Amino acid sequence: MSNREKGSTARACYTAPSLDLVFELLASRRRRQALYYLSEQSDGVASVDEIADYVHTNDDRSDCSADGRSEIAAGLRHVHLPKLEDAGVVDHDARSQTVRYWSQPSLEEWLEHAYHKESVQ
Repeated sequence: MSNREKGSTARACYTAPSLDLVFELLASRRRRQALYYLSEQSDGVASVDEIADYVHTNDDRSDCSADGRSEIAAGLRHVHLPKLEDAGVVDHDARSQTVRYWSQPSLEEWLEHAYHKESVQ
């Protein structure tokens, strides 16, 4: 595992998400892409803009215009990041627009599998 496991010790009292919750979190393509990006960061930290750029670049269904990118950023701020935060997977500081990813082994396993399946296609 990567360096972000260090953060998991800070959350040692947190229980692992249920399998139902893991699949619910991974059901959204944009949420998966945000998690792909966050899981690759050595410290698990990224700005909302960095995540939006990654999602915009890697989402073949998104509009290539600036409006498409700002739509993605808005969706991250108002839908996807709050859902991930409620699940205890990320902390989103709305003031600084930074996101910290907290590695969860059960989520990581399925996220890695999803990444492999999506990258092969």
